[in-house]
Amino acid sequence: MSAGMVDLLTKALGETVYMVAVSMIIATLLGVPLGVLLQTTKKGGILEAPALNKAVGGVVNAVRSIPFIILMVAIIPFTRLIVGSAIGTTAAMVPLVIAAIPFIGRQVETSLTEVPYGLVEAALSMGATPMQIIRRVLLPEAMPSIIQQLTTVVISLVGESAMAGAIGGGGLGDLAIRYGYQRFRPDVMIATVIILIVLVQLVQFLGNLLAKRLNKK
Repeated sequence: MSAGMVDLLTKALGETVYMVAVSMIIATLLGVPLGVLLQTTKKGGILEAPALNKAVGGVVNAVRSIPFIILMVAIIPFTRLIVGSAIGTTAAMVPLVIAAIPFIGRQVETSLTEVPYGLVEAALSMGATPMQIIRRVLLPEAMPSIIQQLTTVVISLVGESAMAGAIGGGGLGDLAIRYGYQRFRPDVMIATVIILIVLVQLVQFLGNLLAKRLNKK
């Protein structure tokens, strides 16, 4: 493989990491509160509001049911409105964020459900407010599980970022399509696959390590 191709692979890897990292940060900032809302407003929750929970849950389920490739195409006008373009790494982050937010919301909801309700009852008996329970009981106790769930989301975003290459999203997926597929370069295809595998393994390792360190049990 030529030095020029190595440079292209390095650049594509940087674009993929950029897309996934920024998308994950934005989606986490919005998805974690969404998960807290879904958990605390359900029947029996500390902020019980069944109607709100049902409405929000319906929207979350609707977005999650849309295949990513269709979502990318469907929101092209919205992507242009937000970033001024429908192609490129920055444009690809718009559908990545939209796809990740409901995914993170449901994952966080699941993690919070695993927190023993006895801890919540104990906090309530001591006069803790719902926000204090969320900040001091639910999130700290569920954090190892949340980290593991977020790791799963990151890995999913790596795959979706590669898919974004199909519509000019940049990154390793774009490189694999333009050079590996269209120019019949199996060495490029193999190289991109290997890089993606290594990237996923690294993300999983770091996620497991962080979750283990946060686990107080």
